[in-house]
Amino acid sequence: MEFSIAALLANFSGDKLLTLKNLEKKLNCQDETSLRDLQIAVDALERIGVLVKERGKYRRISEEGVIEGKLRCSSKGFCFAIQDEEGAEDVYIRESQLNTAWNGDRVLVKVTKDGSRRRSPEGEVKLILERANASVLARVKAEEDDYKAVPLDDRLLFELFLDANGLDLKEAVDQLAHVEVVRYPLGQNPPRGRVAQVLGTDAEAASDIDIVFCKHDLPREFPELVEIAAKTLPTRVRKADLKDRMDLRDRLTVTLDGPKARVIDDALSLEKGEDGNWRLGVHISDVAYYIPTQSPIDQEALKRGTSVYLGDEVIPMLPQPLSGSLCSLVEGKERLAISVLVTLDETGQVLEYQIQPTVVQVDHHLNYQQAQAVLERENPDTLGQLGVKPKDLKALEPAFELLENLFKLSQAVKQQRFQRGSFELNLPESDFPLEAGEQTAKYGSPKFQYDDEGLLGVMVVSSLLPARTIVTEFMLLANQLVAAHLKALSVPAIYRLHRTPDAADVQELIKLVENMDIILSLENEETIQPKDYQRFVEQFASSNSEKILTYLLLETFKPAFYSAHPDIHFGLALTDGYTHFASPTRRYPDLFIHRVLHALFEHGRDRRSTRSKDRVNLRHSSCHGEIQWNVLPPDIQHDLEDMISRIVVHLTERERLAQEAESDLEGLKKAEFMRSHTGEVFHGLITGVQSYGFFVEIEELLVEGLVHVSSLKDDWYEYRSRQQKLVGRKNRKQYRLGDTVEVQVKSVDYYRQQIDLVAVGGGSEASDDDEEEFTNGFAEDGQDEGNGNEEGNGFDESE
Repeated sequence: MEFSIAALLANFSGDKLLTLKNLEKKLNCQDETSLRDLQIAVDALERIGVLVKERGKYRRISEEGVIEGKLRCSSKGFCFAIQDEEGAEDVYIRESQLNTAWNGDRVLVKVTKDGSRRRSPEGEVKLILERANASVLARVKAEEDDYKAVPLDDRLLFELFLDANGLDLKEAVDQLAHVEVVRYPLGQNPPRGRVAQVLGTDAEAASDIDIVFCKHDLPREFPELVEIAAKTLPTRVRKADLKDRMDLRDRLTVTLDGPKARVIDDALSLEKGEDGNWRLGVHISDVAYYIPTQSPIDQEALKRGTSVYLGDEVIPMLPQPLSGSLCSLVEGKERLAISVLVTLDETGQVLEYQIQPTVVQVDHHLNYQQAQAVLERENPDTLGQLGVKPKDLKALEPAFELLENLFKLSQAVKQQRFQRGSFELNLPESDFPLEAGEQTAKYGSPKFQYDDEGLLGVMVVSSLLPARTIVTEFMLLANQLVAAHLKALSVPAIYRLHRTPDAADVQELIKLVENMDIILSLENEETIQPKDYQRFVEQFASSNSEKILTYLLLETFKPAFYSAHPDIHFGLALTDGYTHFASPTRRYPDLFIHRVLHALFEHGRDRRSTRSKDRVNLRHSSCHGEIQWNVLPPDIQHDLEDMISRIVVHLTERERLAQEAESDLEGLKKAEFMRSHTGEVFHGLITGVQSYGFFVEIEELLVEGLVHVSSLKDDWYEYRSRQQKLVGRKNRKQYRLGDTVEVQVKSVDYYRQQIDLVAVGGGSEASDDDEEEFTNGFAEDGQDEGNGNEEGNGFDESE
C-alpha cells in the first residue's frame, strides 16, 4: 500500500501515541516494501523533529510557527502556502525557499517573518507532505548527451531528466509528451522521468481528452488487484443478502434520471396513510454492502474520491459491476438499498423518519423527459417538444398518479426549503460544445450534474425540467435527514459545509450593483443570512442584467468542502449539519456515510447497558434526545473518527480536481472551436472589468475572452474599480460591466484556453456626473488608475 507523509501524519491528532503496528494497520501496510517504507518514513520524521518516540510509541510534536498548506505558485517563481483553516493567512514563499517543492504540493512551512497590514507572512518549506504531480505534460528537448522534459505548465519551475524506458528519445524531441515522474528531486540530484505517451507535435495536435487525462493524472484503468476483486462479486441479489432487511419489493417504485444515465442509484416511492400524511421512500443503492473496508476496491475508490465526467467518457470511482448492473436500480430487478422512509404532512413538513437497510424492486424507469410528459400528458404540443409520443406513455399508466403525487409533494418540500432561506440561481447553460442542459457555462457544475446541490453549494435551476426537481428536492431532503440522524446519535460522519460569504465581499457586491441601479439591503448589517441572498436573487430576476448580477453574486461564494464536524451550509440555509448520502456509486463521501450507517445497523447499542430494559429504535427519529450513552463500541467509534480526520481534506481536493478536469475539457473544446473563427465578429456581454482590460462573454456560445487594454487604440482608458469600468479620457467612451459590445476574435491560445478579442463596437458613453466624480478625486484611494494603451502594464496573461 502506497502512502504519503500527509496520510501518515493525519493519524496523529492531539497528543495521541501510536505504535508502529498501529500505523501499519491504519495505513494498510501489508507487504514487505510498504512496511520498510513506513519504517524509513517514521525514522526520518523522528530525526527532523516532527515525531518523537516515547516508550516505543510515536507522538507528533507541535512546533510553533509551523503551518500546513498547499502550494500555489506563479510563473515568476514565487509561491504561497494556502492553509486549509478558514480565514488563515497565506504564507509567501520565495523560489529559493521552496526546497524542491512544486506547485500543488502539500507542505509544512516554517514561518520566518510575520505578516503586516499590507504584506503576507513569509516562510520556507520544511517538509513536503504529499506530491501533487505524479506526471506532467511536457515538451521533450535534447541537451548535449541528455534528454529533458520541460513542463508546459509554467508554474512548474523545473525540468526532468528523461530515462530511455525502451524508447528512442530522439523521436520524441520537440514533441508534446505525457511524462511520468520516476524520481523527485533529492538533495543535489535533479528529478527524473520517463515518457509514458507521445501526444503530438504540440497541444493543438494532441487529443483534448488525452491532454486532460495527462494534465490531471487521471487513471485510465483500474489496478489488477481491483479488477480481480471485482470479478469475485455476485452478479445478482442472493437469498442470504436479504437477512435483516426491510422488504419493500411490493411498493410501487420508480426511478427518474437523465437519458444517458449509466448507473441509477436512487429510486422513489410514495403512499398516503389513513391519517392523510404522506409516506415517502428515498431508496439509495447499498453499494457499501459489497465493499469491505480497506479492501482493494475501497482503497482505490478513496484514492479516486469521485467519478469524473469528460464529455461522453466517464472515469468511474468504482469498477464494474459496482458502477453498473449490480448496484444500479434496474427496472424489474431486486436490489439492496438503504432507504430513508419519511412521514410528511401536506405542507411538506417532516413529522418523523427512519433509515433502514432494505430490498427494493423498481417498477418503472423514466427519464426526465418522460416524467415531464406524464405530468403534461394532456398537452400535445409539450409532448412534441419533449420528443415523447402519447402511445409511449401507455406502459407508464400505472405510475401516473405516483408521479403526480411525487411532484406535488416535492413542491411542498421545496417551499419548506425556501421558507428557511435557501435560494436557487438562474445561470445559463452551455449548449456548445457539450450536450445541452448538462454543463453550467461559467461557474457552476461539471457536465454531469448530481441530483443534489453538487459542487457549487447551491441549486442551479435555469433549464431543469420541473420533473427533475422531484429527484432534486427528495435527495436534498434525504441528505439533510441522514446528517441530522447521525448528529443526534453522536456518530462520526462526513459533513458537507458551505461557509457564509465574507461581509466585505457582500458590501463590495452591494456597491457594484448600485451602479446598475439596483439597491440591495441586508436584514442585519452585522450578519449575512441566506435569506439576504434569496432576496438578491429575486431582485436580479426582474432585471435585464440578471446574468451579470448572478455572476457577481457567485464571486462572493466560498467553495463547499467536506468536514468531520457539522456546521453551516449557506446555500441550503442549514445550520445544524448536512451530508452527502445519495450518490454512493459516484462520490466516496456518500459511500462512507453508507458504511457508517452499516456500523449503526450492525453494532449500535440501543440501550445504556445489558441490564437496562428501556430500548430505543436507533433507526428512527424517535430516539433523538433519548440517548445518554455511546451508541457505537469505542473501537469502531475511534476507527471512524480517525478515518474521517484523515480523508476529508483529500476528498475535497479530489472533488476540485475533478471539477478542474471537466472544466479543462470544456475550455479546450471551446478554444478549438474559436480558433476556427479567428477574425469573425460576435456580439458579447462585458462580464468583468480589470485594470488590464475587460472580459466579454460571447452570448451565442457562452465563450469568454479578454479585450486587453492595449488593443483600445482610440483613447487612453482609465480604470474605475468602484464602478467596474474603463473610461476614455478624451472621447468619454466607456466599457462598463454589463455593457453589450461587438468583438472580433484576434487569437486563441489553445492549451491555456485564452481567447484574445478586439472591441469593434458597442460600449456606452460616460455621463457628465461621472466625469465630475473622477475630477473631484475619485481615484484618490489608489485603486483607480490610468492604464494607457501601451503593452507591458504589469499583467501577465499566463497567470
